[in-house]
Amino acid sequence: MSSPSWQDLASERKRKQDDLIPPEWRIPLPSDDVLDVTPIPRTSGLLTGRELDITETTDVNLILSKLADGIWSAVEVTKAFYKRAIIAHQLTNCLTEIFIERALERARQLDEFLKANGRTIGPLHGLPISLKDQFCMKGLETIMGYVSWVGNVSDHDSAIVEILYELGAVPFARTNVPQTLMWGETFNNVFGRTTNPFNRKLTPGGSSGGEGALVALRGSPLGIGTDIGGSVRIPAGFTGIYSLRPCYGRLPYEGAANVLEGQEAITSAIGPMASHISALKTFTKAVLDAKPWNKDPLVLRKPWSELEYALTEHGGRGAQLCFAVMLDNGLVRPQPPVRRAMSMLTKALEEAGHKVIDWENKLHLELHATSEHIFGADGGEDYRTVCSISGEPLIQTMMPHVGEQDPHHPWDPHPTFLDEPFTMTLRNAGKGAISAYELWKLHKKKAEIRKQYLDHWENTKNRTATGRPVDAILCPVAPYAAPPHGHNSNDFYTVIWNFLDYACTAFPVTKVDPSLDHPETPPDSFYNQEDEAVFKLYDPEVFFNAPVGLQLVGRTQEEEAVVAMTELAVSALETWKRVHRQS
Repeated sequence: MSSPSWQDLASERKRKQDDLIPPEWRIPLPSDDVLDVTPIPRTSGLLTGRELDITETTDVNLILSKLADGIWSAVEVTKAFYKRAIIAHQLTNCLTEIFIERALERARQLDEFLKANGRTIGPLHGLPISLKDQFCMKGLETIMGYVSWVGNVSDHDSAIVEILYELGAVPFARTNVPQTLMWGETFNNVFGRTTNPFNRKLTPGGSSGGEGALVALRGSPLGIGTDIGGSVRIPAGFTGIYSLRPCYGRLPYEGAANVLEGQEAITSAIGPMASHISALKTFTKAVLDAKPWNKDPLVLRKPWSELEYALTEHGGRGAQLCFAVMLDNGLVRPQPPVRRAMSMLTKALEEAGHKVIDWENKLHLELHATSEHIFGADGGEDYRTVCSISGEPLIQTMMPHVGEQDPHHPWDPHPTFLDEPFTMTLRNAGKGAISAYELWKLHKKKAEIRKQYLDHWENTKNRTATGRPVDAILCPVAPYAAPPHGHNSNDFYTVIWNFLDYACTAFPVTKVDPSLDHPETPPDSFYNQEDEAVFKLYDPEVFFNAPVGLQLVGRTQEEEAVVAMTELAVSALETWKRVHRQS
């Protein structure tokens, strides 16, 4: 008897997933001309008034308070978010693993504990938390976008899942990723394509795009993603939510599935994604208070610091801060909506009494070329090896194919203006698979660049007038808002910080507005082919309703201060919007 084809394996696994959706939780699907599906969870009629109150409470601290006080039970909160997650999945195809009864049973145990003991199990008691399809959970498959991993049932919980249980949380769903993870979009041959809830013709980003879509639709109060080149920040920016990319070794990755395992020059980090900024501190502090270094040998023994959160190294709370603005990284110019978002944030911070100066770019082309050569040092052997097990082809593009039926992208693909992404130009200029010695030389070059960038940051002390170097850098998440599927070919604004290992956040600022974001006159010359393609791609109607997010970047191992400065920036922005009546 012959083995099933990879196509049969994929289609059967997708069918099994669909069978797990309760019939009573199914909703009529919107027509193809309905692009913004964010109102549908509220108008679908599936959620009760109380369930709407629960799922539209975005501040996780308020949810946790009501759970701890017994105002809401863990069961009803979990059920409410699961129902909304299933709605989100039907609208955007954001989930992979669905395990409703398992999650509800966990919630029942938490309710019984609270009733019997009069206290919570831990600081995240009863909070449903979704996880990217990398975090192994005992008894569940971890497919991670590979047909070869269908049926790959985990025999263990990853370290972060163990900690979530200890903290009282309810891991309740797993979310979609691209094949290989190394894409800024979300599509694979098993579960298909995830779409952006604000405009389904646009990508939610990647590789944590399933989390981005789910959280944006309020189908999860808090999700956990991973980031090796922008994978929690790009989806956050594209779906209008918040995320934190911590530094190497700050939060536990042990026991999670991954690609490029053994590549330790630019490593992946796990980070929270949420609709409210409060979740960034709440999650990170709770995990660090659990001493994750006792479960993961690569986690630094660095507890959460309230002194750092109080900005003691930045003049303290209430001090004037100095932010440096990187509007243009010298490789790809931002489109008009991103430029407007940067202007809004700059004005907001200045009106709040802070100083803003320009960031002077340094070594960006050399930095990105080095990062691409490191990522490509095996010549793609890691990806090909996994794909070869099932015979599944290695996906070469996120672009929807003309003539191929895609239930999650029934529209014609948007035309491309780019033959080869500049990332691939840089990678192809390397040698492909290289020797250990050649890789060591790249590691040495990376260390040299990091030192030069550190000195460059320190030298800003001469321009800040605060007596300190700049406190943080502000920059785009990408040169565009969420682009059409297949067009997110640029990670230069995010991967730079992975390379340098700087803590950073992404946060929402505005949405594309055709009345404000007019196409601009082309420059006299373009930096490269991608800069030109990004310019030609912009059309305010194509980017209809797309969220625009930005980044705040701090120093290495400075997560507490970065979260605090992001809270400060967001507060200044909200005040500025109220005063100037802008959104």
